[in-house]
Amino acid sequence: MTVLLEMRGIGKDFAGVKALDGVNLTVRQGEIHALVGENGAGKSTLMKVLSGVYPYGSHDGAIVYDGEERRFRDINQSEALGIIIIHQELALIPQLSIAENIFIANPPSRLGVIDRDAVYERSLRLLAKVGLNEAPDTLVTDLGVGKQQLVEIAKALSKEVRLLILDEPTASLNESDSAALLDLLLELRTHGMSAILISHKLGEVARVADRITVLRDGRTVDTLDRGADGFEEDRIIRKMVDRDLGDRFPRREPQIGEVVFRVENWSVHHPQHSDRQVIRNVDFHVRRGEIVGIAGLMGAGRTEFAMSLFGRSWGHGITGRALLHGREVDLSTVGRAIAAGLAYVTEDRKQLGLLLGEDIRKNITLANLGAVAPGGVIDDLRELQVANGYRTRMHIRSSDVYQMADELSGGNQQKVVLSKWLFTDPEILILDEPTRGIDIGAKYEIYSIINELADAGKAVVVISSEMPELLGICDRICVMNAGRFVGEFGRGEATQEKIMRAIMRHGERVVDEGLKEALEEKLAGEARP
Repeated sequence: MTVLLEMRGIGKDFAGVKALDGVNLTVRQGEIHALVGENGAGKSTLMKVLSGVYPYGSHDGAIVYDGEERRFRDINQSEALGIIIIHQELALIPQLSIAENIFIANPPSRLGVIDRDAVYERSLRLLAKVGLNEAPDTLVTDLGVGKQQLVEIAKALSKEVRLLILDEPTASLNESDSAALLDLLLELRTHGMSAILISHKLGEVARVADRITVLRDGRTVDTLDRGADGFEEDRIIRKMVDRDLGDRFPRREPQIGEVVFRVENWSVHHPQHSDRQVIRNVDFHVRRGEIVGIAGLMGAGRTEFAMSLFGRSWGHGITGRALLHGREVDLSTVGRAIAAGLAYVTEDRKQLGLLLGEDIRKNITLANLGAVAPGGVIDDLRELQVANGYRTRMHIRSSDVYQMADELSGGNQQKVVLSKWLFTDPEILILDEPTRGIDIGAKYEIYSIINELADAGKAVVVISSEMPELLGICDRICVMNAGRFVGEFGRGEATQEKIMRAIMRHGERVVDEGLKEALEEKLAGEARP
C-alpha cells in the first residue's frame, strides 16, 4: 500500500520541556490510522506540527507527504494539499447557516460576487455525502453536536480532503451519533481517503482502525497492525501507561451512613420555553459516604437536574424542596448553594469549569476566595500554599502552580477543577461526566479521588454516559429518562442490560429511533441462548 504521510524524528519543546521526542508516524493511502496515548503523550501536539499550527522551524524532524518533504509555515499550506484537521472544539459559527459555514473560507463566486445558488447546490451534494438530511440554510445553532460533526466533515470534503485528522470526534456524542460518524469514516475510506483518528475510546478505535500508533511521554512506543498484531485492549493500555492497571476501577469497601441530602418533588421548566417541563416531580437522595450514579441517554435531563440544584444555574419556574440533614436549605443562587455545602463539577471544563487564561493557582482558589483573602485582600502566600497543597494531593502534573490552565492536559485540567471545588469543603459533590475526554490512566486517578472523597464521608453524585464507569464506581445507580427517575439499582444488582431495559420500559421517549433500534438489538442478542 502506498505511503501518503511519513513523519520522521519529530521533536517539539515548550520552554525547555520536551513535548515530542523523535516521534515517527507513517500513514498509508486509504487507511484509518489511530493515534492513542495518555493525555499529555503528545498526540495533539504532533497533529499541530503536521497541520502547520506549529510551523516549520519551530520543531525538529521531517514531514514527507505524497512523496515530497513539506515545510508548512501555516495551516493554509497544509490544507491546500488536502490535510484537514477537525478539532475536538468544533470551529463552526452557530449564527451562520450550514452552507455558510462550509464555504466560509472560499465560497464559489462569479465576477467577485458570491454565487449563492452554487453555494446551496454544492452544500446539498456535500451533505448527501456525509448522510446529513438537513437544508443547507439551516442555522448551525439548531443542530445537535452529532450533526455539527457531520457539517465539519462536509466542510473538509469541500476542501478536497485527502488526509482527515479527527481529534476526539465522538467525545460529546451519544452511541447512535458515534456509530454513524464511525460508519461514515469507513465509507470515506472506501473512496481512498486516509484518516488519523485520535481517541480515548479504545473500543471505537479497534472497530475502525487499520493500524494503531501508541505515544507515551512524547515518544513513539509501538505501531500495531490489525492483520499482524490484532487489537487486544489490555495490550494497548499497557503500551499507553507502561504498567498493568489490574482492575479498571480501584477497589473500595463502602462505609455508607445516614441520608445527607434529599430532594423532594423537584420540577424544572425550560429557561426559554416556560411551558416545557424538563424535570418532573423528582425525588432523590444521597447518603454520607455513598457514590450515587445517574444514568440516562442524551437529553434525559441529568445535567439540567444537577444544574438546577446548584444555585438554579439552569431552568425556570423551579419548584420543590431540598433538605440537608433533614432541614430545608436555600439553593436559589450559586453562592447560597456553595454555602449550603454543594459543589458541581461541570461536564464542560473548558467553557464553564476553568479560566483557561489564568494559572493553576488562581483557578484552584476561585470558588472560595474568602479563605485566602482575609479583610478582602488576597494573601498571595496563603493562596500559593493552598494551590501547592492541592497540586501535590491531586497529583497535578505541571511545571508549577503558575502554569496556565490551557497548557494542561485534559486529565490535569479536570484535577484543577476538582481541586477548586474541594477547596470549598463541600458535603455533596456532583460530578458531571468527570472523565470525559481523558485517558485510561487519568481516569483511574479520578476514580481513586472519588473513592477517597466517599471514604472521607462526602456524598458523591456521578453523572456519566459511560455505563461501565457507573457500574464500576457507584454504590447505587438511578436511571433517568424524560426528566424522571425510572429505575434504581444497588451495586450488586445493576447491569448494563437492566439499565437499558429501565430506559426503554419506563421512559416516555428515546433520544432517537436509531439508538432505540440499537438497544433493542442488543437486548435481543442477550436473550438468545
